[in-house]
Amino acid sequence: MAARPTLKSRTDRPVTHTMPNKVQAIRGMNDVLPDQSPLWEFFEDTVREVFRCYGYRNIRTPIVERTELFVRGVGAVTDIVEKEMYSFTDALNGDQLSLRPEGTAPTVRAALEHSLLFNGAQRLWYSGPLFRHERPQKGRYRQYHTFGAEVLGLAGPDVDIELLVMARRLWKALGIDGVQLQINTIGSADERRVFRAQLIQYFEAHSSSLDEDATRRLHTNPLRILDSKNPAMQEVIEAAPRLLDALGDTSRRNFDAVQSGLRAAGIEYVINPRLVRGLDYYNLTVFEWVSDRLGAQSAICSGGRYDGLFEQLGGKPTPGCGFGIGVERTLLLLEEGKMPTRKPPDAYIAHSGEGAAQFAMEAAESMRDGGLAIILDCSGASFKSQMKKADGSGARYAVLIGVDEVAMQQVSVKPLREAAEQARCTIGGAVAMMVNVMDSKRG
Repeated sequence: MAARPTLKSRTDRPVTHTMPNKVQAIRGMNDVLPDQSPLWEFFEDTVREVFRCYGYRNIRTPIVERTELFVRGVGAVTDIVEKEMYSFTDALNGDQLSLRPEGTAPTVRAALEHSLLFNGAQRLWYSGPLFRHERPQKGRYRQYHTFGAEVLGLAGPDVDIELLVMARRLWKALGIDGVQLQINTIGSADERRVFRAQLIQYFEAHSSSLDEDATRRLHTNPLRILDSKNPAMQEVIEAAPRLLDALGDTSRRNFDAVQSGLRAAGIEYVINPRLVRGLDYYNLTVFEWVSDRLGAQSAICSGGRYDGLFEQLGGKPTPGCGFGIGVERTLLLLEEGKMPTRKPPDAYIAHSGEGAAQFAMEAAESMRDGGLAIILDCSGASFKSQMKKADGSGARYAVLIGVDEVAMQQVSVKPLREAAEQARCTIGGAVAMMVNVMDSKRG
């Protein structure tokens, strides 16, 4: 037979079929793969249990909100609103929308919209992804995840202290040590206005020492200059006026009460007078839990009091306080310890022969009804290949189904982790045997 001629293009060159480029994840938005998930699940389960112990209830808000919510709540001249939000125009109705960059403003919006405080104060928690268009680096991503706790409708330092005590309990439950609590007070809005004028005057006199970001913030958000991490600016920042020195008696008494409560609870802390937080809604107490093992992105949990946020969003004056935990940063600390092990299935079902696939499916469902975790092989491979997969799965047992088992409506159970004989029995008998053995092992 003559060879088939090569298909050629009009230029008489062989046609080359190229594969399209692989579609990859967006930079700064990461996949969590199955081998990593046990760590996430351990963290999530632990946080939920600690929050439950303090009477916090779950609230879930949309990922997309009106841009106005964050402009009014977070602040129009903050980095988040000016540079970091993912915002777009709704093609259907022209609404200005944004992916949520933080969780407190949506929680307060929901509380107002649904009158959650009608019957009293609320302790709430939430979790999920947040989005900020930042330069990705270790511990900082464009999509990152948070667990937040918010107390709405309760004033006074007791609530601030409870949140910090709850956070301390969480670090213990997670097995994280070496985190430091830094606290500060930024007083009232009126006190900050007076201090703001002093700060502008000071930094104007040292304008040659300011970097581009500080120069841009000087007349719009000068307090954020105090939070700069630029090493070249630390000397001028250290010599700047201190907000603590501009506080009135009421703010000082509140801060003293917070410190007294922390000492009574046995929580060590340091006062960081340059800690101001980057969101406009904060007042009085602000705090961060930080670790020196994370580099520049050292904070794993940040928060404070925001007694003016309800009014900013159109509600009545209502106190509020809360914090947000950076999940990815906290997991970096957990990875230094023991990685939670993946729990293997109880049994792996291998099958071959006429009618075996259907019977294996029925057996798997019956075993799951009995409380067992089952992997059913669906590869169609040989028994030998399936048994290799059974062993690699970590399962305690392999359940074997061939034509003989189908004919007798039974299964063969082979122990994989101990020296014991293979046994043939009914599905119900197999469930009882496996459950009894595993219960005795736990006992």
